[in-house]
Amino acid sequence: MKKFCVAAMALCMMLSCAQKQQQKEEAAAPATTLSGLNPADFTSEVDGKPVALYVLKNAKGAEACITNWGGRWVSMMVPDKNGKMTDVVLGYDKLQDYISSTGNFGALIGRYGNRIANGKFTLDGVEYTLPQNDKTNCLHGGPNGFDRQIWDAKQLSDNSVELTYVSKDGEAGFPGNLNVKVVYTLTDDNAMDIKYEATTDKKTVVNLTNHSYFNLSGVAGSTILDHQLSINADNYTPVDTLFIPTGIAPVEGTPMDLREPVTIGDRINGDFEQLVKAGGYDHNWVLNTKGDINQVAATVVAPTSGIQMQVYTNEPGLQVYCGNMMAEKENGKHGVVYPRRGAICLESQHYPDTPNHPDFPSVVLEPGQTYKSECIYKFSVK
Repeated sequence: MKKFCVAAMALCMMLSCAQKQQQKEEAAAPATTLSGLNPADFTSEVDGKPVALYVLKNAKGAEACITNWGGRWVSMMVPDKNGKMTDVVLGYDKLQDYISSTGNFGALIGRYGNRIANGKFTLDGVEYTLPQNDKTNCLHGGPNGFDRQIWDAKQLSDNSVELTYVSKDGEAGFPGNLNVKVVYTLTDDNAMDIKYEATTDKKTVVNLTNHSYFNLSGVAGSTILDHQLSINADNYTPVDTLFIPTGIAPVEGTPMDLREPVTIGDRINGDFEQLVKAGGYDHNWVLNTKGDINQVAATVVAPTSGIQMQVYTNEPGLQVYCGNMMAEKENGKHGVVYPRRGAICLESQHYPDTPNHPDFPSVVLEPGQTYKSECIYKFSVK
């Protein structure tokens, strides 16, 4: 009997130790986010600077994740029509995958979002030469734009993070030391409010945006061809074969007329010169909102989930890209394979190649001025 008691006590001690060890390991293990991301997979040091995943939450239980590598919006969890939390932002679940990719999933774009023809522009009689990373164009600030920089990050609150970056005079050929601040805020009405500010010590050009890829369906690996799209714009900027604007044209009577909701798949392959040139929708629309951020600039709805995204901005233009150049198979978060046209991007902006089009709204920033831009992506259920 005595031997039995000793053995039982020993067994209890072993079980207790094992339980404590398990609890210790669980406490040490980082908790995953609502979107299933492990913050440890984003915690690193790149070029001597710390990189992390910043988790934003609001009062309604929505969640967004941001990494300061490229200022990227990694995930956005919002409820669908059945209340199921759904990630509507495409991307990767590890920092290394972002670093290895040449794509712009979720990235902050600068100094100049979109294209500048021939990688050149002239300011006060001085010609500036930029890297050509899109045939002869400079696209999204070049191959080492803001999307591949480590931003300094400061979490302001549970629902807001501030990112700052200093782009030095001559970086990617652009003039002036540019001090940039971007604040991501997840509001209590399930919107991501992105505010941009910048100042310079030398006359320069600035056009900042976010390049998130959205799929609202809640169906892993699906396309956005069933999504319904409307854009508050009477005009757009048609492009040449290199995607450089040739002017401003009315949407009336063309497949570019999206003033009323249209199922993307019904029009994207239409026999229309601009759609053929771009391989689908990849154009800048001239918004009717005239800088009024209280007016809806664009709306996207996914019938399968009932999730609706409305875009508000003080910018004059909106680039709409429907994933025409996405790889046929892109391995994304949680092993999901993203197909061609697996997402839609809505990039608030001034028009493409504006520095070479004096008739377009100016993108010039001078010392003493503050560049301010804002874009709100508001999610709801329709």
